[in-house]
Amino acid sequence: MVSLLISLQRMLLSFRAFDFLAPLAIRIYLVPVFWVAGTNKLNDFSGIVEWFTYMQLPYPPVMASLVIASEIGGAVLLALGLATRWVAIPLMITMAVAAFKVHWDNGWQAVHDLTAPWASTSAPAVIESLNKFEQKAYNMQSYKTLMEHGNLAVINNGIEWAATYFIMLLALFFIGAGKYFSFDYYIKQRYMPKD
Repeated sequence: MVSLLISLQRMLLSFRAFDFLAPLAIRIYLVPVFWVAGTNKLNDFSGIVEWFTYMQLPYPPVMASLVIASEIGGAVLLALGLATRWVAIPLMITMAVAAFKVHWDNGWQAVHDLTAPWASTSAPAVIESLNKFEQKAYNMQSYKTLMEHGNLAVINNGIEWAATYFIMLLALFFIGAGKYFSFDYYIKQRYMPKD
């Protein structure tokens, strides 16, 4: 039995040649997330400043500028795999502030779902309203168009997505951008001594 486990472990270790795929996949996933978030904020800069003022964040114009720069610049750097560990820091701070200042009061879920753990207390009423809307909309001409790409959902705006992005960034902070498909890898190969 022990020899079987050792053989299986050796087989798993042979996949280490492909360990660059995990950080690459995380980076590819996060690039559009932060690019869209940052460019949306940039396109509505005055609205973001007002929102930050409402949330009582210090120096709202400065904070808005820093968040936009972190998200847009972060997306570009993640795409290039350049300064990945460094850019993860301001992006993790942004996600932590978003989780605690914006989403915390809404609980865990990003989307209302009665079957998920930690369902919001408002979820039953919200989902009932959605079901009533769907019943009314069913006979409308636009119902098929409305439903052709999936079911309707109600955003709960909980911390789920911010926490998920934070964890992905935390992984990048510790493991880096990965081999081959990042500038960090080639900079390390050229300028840093071997470990």
